[in-house]
Parts: sequence; structure tokens; C-alpha cells
Amino acid sequence: MRAPIGNFDDARPAVDCLGLLPPPVADAVRGRRGDVSVEQLIYVDTDPEIADTAVFVEHYGQELLDESANCVVVAGKRGGESTLAACVVLSSTRIDVNGVVRRQLGARKASFASMDTATGETGMEYGGITPIGLPADWPLLVDSAVVDTEWVLIGSGRRRGKLILPGKAFAGLPNAVLVEGLGVGLS
Repeated sequence: MRAPIGNFDDARPAVDCLGLLPPPVADAVRGRRGDVSVEQLIYVDTDPEIADTAVFVEHYGQELLDESANCVVVAGKRGGESTLAACVVLSSTRIDVNGVVRRQLGARKASFASMDTATGETGMEYGGITPIGLPADWPLLVDSAVVDTEWVLIGSGRRRGKLILPGKAFAGLPNAVLVEGLGVGLS
């Protein structure tokens, strides 16, 4: 199988690679419902040593910068209460945590969750967190530009391997909220 984007040697349907995914991601792929069929979720094997965006796109194709998305765990705080959420933006942008995210969560303060919190709560590896298989009660804020992208590369839940899926699939993920302007240009 050839991946629809990028320059990958090993691309397979994600449903055929469940053993390579952490349990919450494998369970979500196995139980996939919605407008996008499970066959459209593609797993590509990648080197975990070059999982960070800048090095990754240099190796697998510069065009992936506009076809990749980052999923980041954030914590919103208000009056002693903390709410965890995930945000998905294109890799060519950054998340507006102190503006858009804070307002969306109705929080007084918002920040990136600590690595221990992000990995402990998701069951995924830091640097590979994906919106597929997140805790069921979390809000998932998705920049509308992600949904408008034909094919999007995201983490697989581990630093080794990535998932590719149609951008429109993000709108159908559990608790997804499309947010215009969630991702802002890099300075």
C-alpha cells in the first residue's frame, strides 16, 4: 500500500497494525464508527528518533508540514477545578492556549499539561499523543483548518509510527469541537 501523503516505505491499514498501537488507540481503531471507514486510517512505520516535527518533515517530506497535525494535552483551571482537554492544530501553526483554548474551556487559566499528566491520563507516549483513543470525557478542540486538509498525518500514540486519515475524520471524533483560529501562525 502507498500512503496518500509523504514518503513512507511501510504503509498499512491501521486495523492491521493494532499490536503496534497503545491499547486506547488500538481500541478506538477497532471500534471506529462514523463517516470515515476504518480502512481509511493508515499506519506508517517511522523512526522514533526523528518523531519531532522539524526533523520528521526534513526526513519524510517538507510538504508534510502542511499535512501534519499536532495533538497537545492542555489543562484549564478555574476556581480549584482543573479540566483536561486535547487540541489539534496543523504542525505549521501553534495552539492559542492563553486565548482561544482558555475561552473554549471557560477557564481562568490554561496551560500545557505536564508530560506525566499527558502520558498518564492518555496511556500514550509523549511526542506521539493522538486524538484517536483519548479519554471519553475530554473535550477535543480541533482547528477547522485540520478538517479542511485532505489527508492529515498525526501521532499513533507512540513515538514510532504515525497515522494518516482524511481531515474530515477529525470532525467525527468523540467530543470534537471545531474551533476557528485555534492554530495561529508561527512567529
